Amino acid sequence: MNPSSTGSIQNCVTSGARLLVLLALASALTACAGFSAASLNPLGWFSDDEVDPPTPLVNIPVEATLNRQWSVDVGNGQGNNYTEITPSIDGGVIYAASEDGAVVAIEISSGNALWRTRIEGVITGGVGSGEGLVMIATESAEVVVLDQADGTVKWQHAVSSEVLSAPQTNGDVVVAQTVDDKLVALDFNDGEQRWIYETTQPALTLRGSSKPVFSADAVIAGFSNGTLVAVSAEDGVYLWEERVAVPEGEYDIDRVIDVDGDLLLDGGRILAASYQGNLMAFEVTSGRIVWGMEASSYHGMVLGFGNIYYSDDKGQVFAIRDNSEDIVWDNSDLLNREITAPTAVGNYIAVADYEGYVHLLSQIDGRIVGRVQADNDGVRANLLANNGRLYVFGNSGRLTAYQLQ
Repeated sequence: MNPSSTGSIQNCVTSGARLLVLLALASALTACAGFSAASLNPLGWFSDDEVDPPTPLVNIPVEATLNRQWSVDVGNGQGNNYTEITPSIDGGVIYAASEDGAVVAIEISSGNALWRTRIEGVITGGVGSGEGLVMIATESAEVVVLDQADGTVKWQHAVSSEVLSAPQTNGDVVVAQTVDDKLVALDFNDGEQRWIYETTQPALTLRGSSKPVFSADAVIAGFSNGTLVAVSAEDGVYLWEERVAVPEGEYDIDRVIDVDGDLLLDGGRILAASYQGNLMAFEVTSGRIVWGMEASSYHGMVLGFGNIYYSDDKGQVFAIRDNSEDIVWDNSDLLNREITAPTAVGNYIAVADYEGYVHLLSQIDGRIVGRVQADNDGVRANLLANNGRLYVFGNSGRLTAYQLQ
């Protein structure tokens, strides 16, 4: 893991025992007296003493390779703050942004930059794209919307607090989820607020949030209190709410159950995972529980070969037979290496780690069968796959396209 701390401890009122637990979890406690809520950074370290050191990499028999096709620099990448700014692909173009305000549109086939722009402020959330828009959010709690054609700013609008995930649109509203557990809808054309939905925030939360998902006429979002909520996209009226996890334990740290990983929409159901909770599937229209099992993850998941693939909070990768609790395989070779959410590419599952290595795992048995180092500064952003290519946005700001061989 990265030995440098990505968070700080304020003068919080807590016992020494609980502080040791925070250290062991590698989490940064960032809110105390004078703040509305606390947040935990599950991937940051307070000191050089590693309680759970990363598993060393070993040589592997190479059965699949990733050949670099092109590479483009995008500002300072993830910067000095703990962000997970992930690019997005729309219509043959990949849109990427960096913490220092750089936004770039790149043709995915050639790697040619179609346009570059820079906005004022520190980017913390993004990138969303669709319906002719590129959507990002800043540290100063503003949603900024650009024109996909040339990168010019169409509008920007303040929201209640910082946004750490990518805003989304359905062509009528732009929806963003804020760190104070509000879901805000802004008008597609001018950014004026259309509606707002809010939930009760726990005393402690992880630093992060899942991005909202549109399904038919609804918006579905996961919150730090462990719930999944569906509201009307038109007016924000409540449709249904179900729990992904229930808080348990005596201390606030034990009761952290954030739904931070990206939600997975699969036909008529939506899947969500929570930290210290469960992996669940719900019926999109009603919220009825379709399936579930115990799991702990702050990442999203992916489907393939009839399996659900996810990485847990310790860096173990699992393949679960869909609609069951049967573990097809699990791989613990990457424990404590701060891996990303799994991405399916060809017959493989790809994850990246804190040292910038991209690992290919067989979807059949979970063996690591390929590896390449994409960025010496590491990779936090989720990987993207498109037509047998893998796109990796490294922490340094290098966006690289690899062809699977």
